[in-house]
Amino acid sequence: MQNRAQYVIIGAGIHGLSTAWRLAQMMTEKGQSVGDNIIVLDKGGIGAGATGIACGVVRNNYFQPAMRRLMAHSVDVWESDPEAFSYHSVGYMQISSESMHQDIIQIHREQQEIGYESALIEGQADCMTYMRGIFDDWQAQNITSVLHEKRGGFANNTKSIYGLAKKCEDLGVKITSGVTVTGFIKDSMSNAVKSVETDKGVIDCEQVIIGAGPWVRDFWDMLDLPKQIRIKAKDGSFHNNIDMWRYWQLEEGVLNVDPNIMQTNDGGIPPVIHVDTDAPLISDVDGSLVSDEMWGIYYKPDWHFNGIQGGAMPYKVETPVDELRIDPYGPASPEFIASPDFAVMWVSALAHCQKRFQGMMPKYHKEKSGGVGCFTPDSFPVFDKFCDNAYVIADSNHGYKMLGVGHLVAEEVMGKSQELLEPFRMARFETGDLHPVSNSPYPWS
Repeated sequence: MQNRAQYVIIGAGIHGLSTAWRLAQMMTEKGQSVGDNIIVLDKGGIGAGATGIACGVVRNNYFQPAMRRLMAHSVDVWESDPEAFSYHSVGYMQISSESMHQDIIQIHREQQEIGYESALIEGQADCMTYMRGIFDDWQAQNITSVLHEKRGGFANNTKSIYGLAKKCEDLGVKITSGVTVTGFIKDSMSNAVKSVETDKGVIDCEQVIIGAGPWVRDFWDMLDLPKQIRIKAKDGSFHNNIDMWRYWQLEEGVLNVDPNIMQTNDGGIPPVIHVDTDAPLISDVDGSLVSDEMWGIYYKPDWHFNGIQGGAMPYKVETPVDELRIDPYGPASPEFIASPDFAVMWVSALAHCQKRFQGMMPKYHKEKSGGVGCFTPDSFPVFDKFCDNAYVIADSNHGYKMLGVGHLVAEEVMGKSQELLEPFRMARFETGDLHPVSNSPYPWS
């Protein structure tokens, strides 16, 4: 373990590595040595956290203009080297019922304004015709809008994160696994972090970048930042003592079938499919009612998981924030894994959407899956600097798809403020400049 680095980056996931990559590029462009000046620390390894279990969907389907612009930038980065990132630019489809119709119209209009190509189909009959032009067995009910994003798609998360790590290491970045950060030492004359404490020793530094996914809560505490905050509402009133962090259980799974079962009518790889509808959801197992409320799923063929992979709406974890145990994370967790109820819901929803999935419940992959996501009070990211030199990337579980965020953060760390990140500052909670809320059943749309 070296005892000094100009930049110490915590987390070898999508944000930590993408920040390291851009920092190294900028240093190289200036003729500066990367050498030991950039070190990435992870207590596990490359992609050992949320990045390693991410579904891999890349989309720009956001009701919030700031998220839409930020994701357009990230899609540009994905498209810059699809082979290294194992990225498949097959498009993305948001298929919705009437309660979301006006939201979808607005998203489409604003996508056109920023030059992000998409097609909007409206009305039940036209939506059914359009979808059957792609899948001849399409049968989802109560659909009145289809937003077909021609860019976006999905990436194989393990291959993509190792491709990103190689870009970092080729530029001289040191990625150090098996190192747990235990605290920060502040400068006695200021609030700045002068050293990072680890279980392998102390590292003096000039800048700290934290890209720790669901572990952001712990580093927030190490920096002595507030556990509760005040939020200004649209009517000007203030809500006090709001928890800074909350956790949601993520529900994802795999259907063990040949991924080619999802081929389109012309034999191609389909777009990523996302359906939100208020049509009654009937169990494909026993014919009982699964849900008579708004529900949503997403799915895609995936040759990494060797099947059809996707998920559904998360649910709020009721464990108090400070008591929630994040480790062991993902499928190894004794608590935060997809439930049997999820399997029935998701497979039944697949069958609701496409006839080819009827009777597929025995093919559901029974191994554990899922994890927890750490969300901010408004469910949108915080990208900001604290304690003078500690940059926090709190992605609020929007993470994996946002490959471009690290590039923007690196620019800011090097002194160039980024307009795309301005709407995600911590100050928005105090000033009431919050992001608009859609009618989607997902907390992050």
